[in-house]
Amino acid sequence: MAKHYSHFLRVSRKETGSLIRLALPICGAQLAQAGMSVADVMMTGRVSATDLAAVSVGSSLWLPLMLFMTGTLMGLTPIVAQLLGAGATERIRPSVHQALWVALGLGVTAACLLWFTVPPIFRLMEVPPEVARQSMAYLSALAFGMPGIALFQALRAFSDGMNHTRPTLWISLVGLGVNIPSNYLLIYGGDGLTALFGNWLPTWIQALPALGAWGCGIATALSMWVMCLTMMLYSRHSRAYGSVSLWHSATPPRWKLVSELLYVGMPIGVAIFVEVTLFSLISLFIASLGEVTVGAHQVALNYTSILFMLPLSLSMALTIRVGNTIGQGRLSHARLVAWNGVMISLLAALCNSTLLWFTAESVMTLYTHDIAVQRLALSLVLLAMLYQVSDSLQINLAGALRGYKDTRVIMLITLFSYWAIGLGGGHWLGTRGLPGWVEPLGVHGYWIGLIAGLTAAALLLGARLIYHANATIQTKA
Repeated sequence: MAKHYSHFLRVSRKETGSLIRLALPICGAQLAQAGMSVADVMMTGRVSATDLAAVSVGSSLWLPLMLFMTGTLMGLTPIVAQLLGAGATERIRPSVHQALWVALGLGVTAACLLWFTVPPIFRLMEVPPEVARQSMAYLSALAFGMPGIALFQALRAFSDGMNHTRPTLWISLVGLGVNIPSNYLLIYGGDGLTALFGNWLPTWIQALPALGAWGCGIATALSMWVMCLTMMLYSRHSRAYGSVSLWHSATPPRWKLVSELLYVGMPIGVAIFVEVTLFSLISLFIASLGEVTVGAHQVALNYTSILFMLPLSLSMALTIRVGNTIGQGRLSHARLVAWNGVMISLLAALCNSTLLWFTAESVMTLYTHDIAVQRLALSLVLLAMLYQVSDSLQINLAGALRGYKDTRVIMLITLFSYWAIGLGGGHWLGTRGLPGWVEPLGVHGYWIGLIAGLTAAALLLGARLIYHANATIQTKA
């Protein structure tokens, strides 16, 4: 027993450094990309409530589409990681080219959905006419960027799989650097530039029209294509990818490689989509509980979502490390790598919970001056301290399983845990409570259901990792 423990400690000391070096740039990139959405909301909010509503409603449609594409293309990361670990670098380029074909198809499909299906959705949702008009303008412009962001995500998955995560950070910062000034110019027009720089600007600049929500969509699409083209240029000229000459010659679509990518990646995309819709549906259900409840829910959720970036980044890095180790044929070592990553994620969750404990009250005052909203949000943050642990564990257990290319079971566990237990149980507790025992708990019931769903996911994914890692070792033996 002591021998096994000593061996695990040696593995942990070595692997923890590698995991964190991969995860920190990923975390920075996630925050930079989230910053683009924050900038869109904040800058349109200064124009009018209608523009803000248009962008907010539009974001609820295009963000799930983008996350589904991102999840599907994430299937490339364990494929590349395993090929790299096995030394089969000559097989990486064709696999990446298939991902680019898939990305192009997904991006064009997403753009068409935004162009042609939004009007009937808005009519069904009874969105106010002026909000619907501006939101459709916002989405029609942003749709041009969907192929670009899809291609960027495919190249990002390739780079991550090659253990090269820093380019995503720097290029995401470039995208943010393009997004903010483009937003300012296109949303506020000449009046905004005059207010910022003064009346000395040329007349034609001062006469530039303020495009509002439509300008925000154009700026977002522009930043998406800038990120895509910058990633293309970097992957073409950088020596960091060794002998993988990605742009040497094109590989036509190959159904076998495309099907492998979809087999691994599609369940990831569905799982991410399910998670996004879980939070969207909870927000929809609590809308009838009043402005204070809705505001407190959004504030608490927004703050805890920022902290979730660290466990999410560790999960993506763990997929890479497990994939590399499996590609090397070191299956017993891969099991240790996986569980070490899970232990690191538990420490990250405890750090997040500690941070919430000490900062929640002061942070709530930054979000709102409404005392009632602050108090309710603080009570939800106390529950969030509990789900930090289960959420961090489940996402990193899923990350380890993705390194094994075991993604379909993750999808099934996610569907059951999030919707049946998380949403179903939360809705029951929120609206009915426990008859004879507990009165309806309102928004707290939904958050307790969320904790239950995430905990169930962590337990089931943990059992799956134990089974799958052991079965992989026994099969080789």
